[in-house]
Amino acid sequence: MKETGGTLMDNADASRIDEPPHRHHWQRIARWREVGPEQWHDWRWQARNLIRTLEDLEGIVPLREAEKKKLAPIAQEYHFAITPHYAALIDPDDPHDPIRRQAVPAREEGCYYGNETEDPLHEVEHAPVPGLTHRYPDRALLVTTDFCYMYCRHCTRKRIWKNGETPVTRDAIRAMAGYIRQHPEIRDAIVSGGDPLSLPLEQLDFILAELRSIPHLEIIRIGTRVPVVLPMKVTPELVAVLEKHGPIWLNTQFNHPREVTPESAAAVDRLLRAGVPVNNQSVLLRGVNDSPRTMLALNHALLRAKIRPYYLFQCDPVIGAEHFRTTVDAGLKIMSALRGHTSGLALPTYVIDLPGGGGKVPVSPNYVIGENEDGLVLHNFEGKTYTYPHPARAARSPRRRSVETLDPVPA
Repeated sequence: MKETGGTLMDNADASRIDEPPHRHHWQRIARWREVGPEQWHDWRWQARNLIRTLEDLEGIVPLREAEKKKLAPIAQEYHFAITPHYAALIDPDDPHDPIRRQAVPAREEGCYYGNETEDPLHEVEHAPVPGLTHRYPDRALLVTTDFCYMYCRHCTRKRIWKNGETPVTRDAIRAMAGYIRQHPEIRDAIVSGGDPLSLPLEQLDFILAELRSIPHLEIIRIGTRVPVVLPMKVTPELVAVLEKHGPIWLNTQFNHPREVTPESAAAVDRLLRAGVPVNNQSVLLRGVNDSPRTMLALNHALLRAKIRPYYLFQCDPVIGAEHFRTTVDAGLKIMSALRGHTSGLALPTYVIDLPGGGGKVPVSPNYVIGENEDGLVLHNFEGKTYTYPHPARAARSPRRRSVETLDPVPA
């Protein structure tokens, strides 16, 4: 896909000049040339036609036989699946295409550099019952399935891919809910996976009903990439289940502006109309979005689709994803480049999820140069220097008072 004038061209306009014209963008791919809109926009058809093998990739991305042989062991260790919707966004002429990098196995996944681990965030270590991570005082995360419609190559839970593609049993869900029921300090539950929106509606309804029956649980969040990779799955029936158990908040992961398709925007609109707010949690990925221009275009596209840019995560040091990691300095430079050149609504919070289970820590560019007797010296987005004056001397010498703090979390 090409960029022009700082904006992305529509899919329909991005076909190669030497290709025959196609009425729909997916029809440029031979196997889908006869697929009409009704079939293409049916999530069941999309799910039945997931791309799961290197042979399935034929005609979507060019792979030489030698490359297939090198990728075969990678694809076996870390299996893959790509929805037709997402695959049709790949530029076949660009071997470094940012959509391809997120979806198609790469040789770099077989490299190990010494700092990566299978569970960098120590989710298993903080799991008092299987599948539930309780790291923060008032929040708990529940892994409800091992299945995804697309397996992101940078996923922090690559370790669970080896378990197959099975949903968590109802007994296991009851055990997780039972733990939350016994801990009244937990007011926020994050339903995750795998992708919980891949579950049958009856199972999703069961999980949400179990959680909603807990009196002290105020908020349920769902972590999913369905609005990105299979937006057709956000059906009126699915939305009705979410609305039934509200308040539900939905966190998704758009990483590149080309992912914000009309289908994705329509899916988000259906969620919002049902009272389900949608936040975005991007991951900073080398070769995908590690430039100010791309990040700006992404966040503007999100706002046009009524999605709030919430977090920008530093990529976790997980085995098989080192080639996606940038330096923190690169992330800070991106955030610094965005500040002042766009609305604050388009600025996510840049965070590191600390290895070892330390939790999320926000990081931001330092605008403070120093302090003198007149005030605090800072520079702005243009590099100009300003002084923020100290309060009046009388106001700086008040009677001392105690400062309220939150109790530390027990070790």
